Amino acid sequence: MITASNEFRNEGPTKQDLTSHTGPACLSMFHSAHYAGIELCPQFRNGEAWRKAFGPVFIYLNSKPGGTDVRALWDDAEQRMLAEVNAWPYAWPSSSDFAKAKHRGQVSGRLLVHDKYATDKLRSGTDAFIGLAMLGEKGSWQKESKGYQFWTQADKKGYFTISNVRAGTYDLYGWVPGVVGDYIREGDPISVKAGDDILLGGLTFEAPRYGPTAWEIGYPDRIGSGYIPDPNPKYVNKLFLNFEKYRQYGLWARYAELYPTSDLVYTVGRSDWTKDWFFAHVARRNDADGTYKATTWQIKFSLPNFDASLGVYKFRMAIATSHQAAVQVKVNDPASSAVFDTVLIGRDNAVARHGIHGIYVLFEADIPASSLIKGDNTIYLTQRRASGPFNGVMYDYLRLEAPPS
Repeated sequence: MITASNEFRNEGPTKQDLTSHTGPACLSMFHSAHYAGIELCPQFRNGEAWRKAFGPVFIYLNSKPGGTDVRALWDDAEQRMLAEVNAWPYAWPSSSDFAKAKHRGQVSGRLLVHDKYATDKLRSGTDAFIGLAMLGEKGSWQKESKGYQFWTQADKKGYFTISNVRAGTYDLYGWVPGVVGDYIREGDPISVKAGDDILLGGLTFEAPRYGPTAWEIGYPDRIGSGYIPDPNPKYVNKLFLNFEKYRQYGLWARYAELYPTSDLVYTVGRSDWTKDWFFAHVARRNDADGTYKATTWQIKFSLPNFDASLGVYKFRMAIATSHQAAVQVKVNDPASSAVFDTVLIGRDNAVARHGIHGIYVLFEADIPASSLIKGDNTIYLTQRRASGPFNGVMYDYLRLEAPPS
């Protein structure tokens, strides 16, 4: 099943979807809410008019002489896929809703990143994902289904070209691996007309930042951070023993097995997030009656130079995926009032579907100086929704920022 362009699909380059069913059956999903939830389904009201061209999709049936290694079929299909991609947009569709090459344009530029507490200079938006989508706000492309989206990945120096863009009016969006948060180009929308070659020049992504980093956990790439445990031997899928271990069945149940009596405790400066941070913050199952209860993770850290007169600290919490979850943040006293609560978030269902990312959300919370002390401190993260095994979040990246200096 070969699709030369994903421009008609929803949720942009991060969209995960089904490619097969048991049977076997190959699938080509145009729109779906998988790994995202009902928010990704387009809604129409009051006679709203809507048109969109889906596809074309190429069903490629290939064959090789008997005795040929099966891999040869895959390699042949891959070469055919590359040929179809290079032939896009096709010249032969007769539908007037399908835009031919002469009705399209392209947009080029360079993305730079400014983070004053990481470096004094602008740096390249290395490997940035850059895309054009319907007008919106930061990150809105994730839940956009009615229009077309056009994405590319920048080179090591942040240069990018988005080719074969249908005529229309768009906002420019993006994100950079290693940088928390979303980018959107400020100013007027970008209007693309047939034959346009639009040069945007240098663009600057002002990375979300309040003050210097006190500590951080994970790597900001929109994928769940932490270690993925070995599966229960009863449910091992041999296809995923050496890569994409998150595809194994039943990993959510491993949390209670690895932490049978108490929840995860992470000590900054001593713990290693690749080994000591479980990849999914899920509820705990009570084997006695089959019920579930909330779990509270602790992050222990020291502030040897803490000065309350400098003001609040900023806690950033980037979530790679969530499902019917709510994370509550408390500081130093688990019985105290929460300094922040996400309230109910997410219908991604990534844990159950063996995924590791869904709809990305970035939260920030002010931690009052009165909640902190000089020396040892603790942040408590409680995933307080516990109606079943799949309530939970996967953290992309956590960072505590000290007051500006």
